[in-house]
Amino acid sequence: MSVFEEGRSVRVAVRRVVLSDFRCYETLRIETDPRPVVLTGPNGAGKTNLLEALSFVTPGRGLRRAPLAEIARKGHTAWAVATVIEAESGLIEVGTGRDPGSERRVVRIDGRPAKPGDLARVTSALWLTPAMDRLFIEGAGGRRRFLDRLTLGQDSRHAARFAAYEHAMRERTRVLKSGRADRSWLTALEETMAHHGVAVALARRKAILQLDAACCQGQGPFPAARLALMGEVEEWLETLSPEASEEKLRETLRVVRGRDETAGGATRGPHRTDLVVRHGEKDVPAGQCSTGEQKAVLIAIVLAQARLRTETLGVAPLLLLDEVIAHLDHVRRDALFDALTSLNAQSWMTGTDSVLFAGLRDRAQFYQVNNATLTVDNGFQGALPFGGGVGGGAPDEGVSPCPSPSPDKTHLPYPDASG
Repeated sequence: MSVFEEGRSVRVAVRRVVLSDFRCYETLRIETDPRPVVLTGPNGAGKTNLLEALSFVTPGRGLRRAPLAEIARKGHTAWAVATVIEAESGLIEVGTGRDPGSERRVVRIDGRPAKPGDLARVTSALWLTPAMDRLFIEGAGGRRRFLDRLTLGQDSRHAARFAAYEHAMRERTRVLKSGRADRSWLTALEETMAHHGVAVALARRKAILQLDAACCQGQGPFPAARLALMGEVEEWLETLSPEASEEKLRETLRVVRGRDETAGGATRGPHRTDLVVRHGEKDVPAGQCSTGEQKAVLIAIVLAQARLRTETLGVAPLLLLDEVIAHLDHVRRDALFDALTSLNAQSWMTGTDSVLFAGLRDRAQFYQVNNATLTVDNGFQGALPFGGGVGGGAPDEGVSPCPSPSPDKTHLPYPDASG
């Protein structure tokens, strides 16, 4: 039975993680069951590094968006993450790592070379980190990345479309800066930008419309959130067809060539879109809410996205929640724990004090992390039914990554705009 079957409701859980020269870990091997996983320990112990390793089991640049060369343990150039993932279709081996001597990530799925984008067909992940606590009050770049991560969860081809758009945009900027602008080449690049840019805007718009509807329901003490997009291409799509919007963007890019040459980059397009979030009950921008309310709104969005993704795609995402209970009172902490255990998804959480996770005592597995070493927290009920044990070791031979084939350059169609 293939893991790529569609139309089935699948619970996804990480059952084994093996790290090699990843961040502070020389080697690590941990076996888990599908319940929530709680990692506690002092700052700098390696908790977030483990969540980052899991984020590489999905497409994209990982939880920290770090260059691949910076991820290897000090004194090393290569690193590897090997996992066994349980889905309804069975156990799937997923390995990934850095191809030595390049800034390329390589992937294996069940021992066969694959592309990073193929990981979206195996599993997906949502994450919250302390850096995101200021998402609503800092620049639009962070919100845009959050938006695209949410969109990727609904449309696995979104990342490829946006990458194609950005590549053409960078090349156009290079040509403009050269002072020897080839009009025919600029026209071709702007055509590529327009096609993929409108596809990106369509996917974002569909994802946010669906997520806004899901967020309106709220989640216990977590407030209902209202989501919208602020971007000219998304606005065009409210009244124009994708083809007409593509033509308008192409003409806009042609007209502003001089301005973009002076600015040193594209000043128009979906790469400038912003995600607008409001506290639904108070009807105020999320950025004007208290720190605790902003965290609650962010958690509400992630919980709604997890429910939506499970309902629409039939596959539950992994939830990687770094210091997630910071700024939460005990009512919202307990509500979060109840929500996580009711989802058909495995969650991984970190914190400095296991006592704060007492509400999960019999519903999760607890590990203490200290100096890149994991031990079962005997103060809580941990379980290791899938082979058991925590310790060192190298990645299994069948899961280790190997060089992947060249990127797929297939023309990508518009995403379905329905829904």
